[in-house]
Amino acid sequence: MKKTIIAVTLSSLIISGCASNASNSQKGASIGAVIGALAGKGTGDNDKSRYVWGAALGALAGGAIGNYMDNQEEAFREELAGSGVEVYREGDNIRLSIPGNITFSTGSAAIVTNFYPVLENVAKVLNRYEKTKLSIEGHTDSVGDANYNTQLSIQRANSVANYLQGTGVATNRLQTLGMGESQPIASNDTAQGRQQNRRVELRVIPLQS
Repeated sequence: MKKTIIAVTLSSLIISGCASNASNSQKGASIGAVIGALAGKGTGDNDKSRYVWGAALGALAGGAIGNYMDNQEEAFREELAGSGVEVYREGDNIRLSIPGNITFSTGSAAIVTNFYPVLENVAKVLNRYEKTKLSIEGHTDSVGDANYNTQLSIQRANSVANYLQGTGVATNRLQTLGMGESQPIASNDTAQGRQQNRRVELRVIPLQS
């Protein structure tokens, strides 16, 4: 049965940098796409995506994008060193992969205590680099009903958004997505693999003009 992904319909705005041998700063110069102004925080219940990107309050142009994201990537690596969070550079975007053992208990959308310092360090960098938006993606393993897992992943993404908002990250910079069990990064046949799949991924995306 085909699994359904419930998500805010803004994924088309996640723009990757151009594939080339150029530096990240040089790649930024070739990007001319514009991220449009969209509605702010929604009003749905906790089991629905409640955050969508709002109107941009500033943007980066041309070659400034790559350099800005270079500096932000370095800041994330410094703040999150030793936390278990993996930092990936994908064109002009930054992806933070946060493993399940430091995020949520099985079957729960309540943030575990060990996750607080990680989110606080993420917020510290986001608040320093305000010309970016954040896509928060919740993922689960394949245990249980697929529809339940999708709803759980949305609730987890919203929990992260709520916490970041409480640390000063502007609501109009946040988008939440519930991916459910649809994008595993390991086998669901083992306990270790299932733990890897129970994760949150944060995609940091530059505002462009």
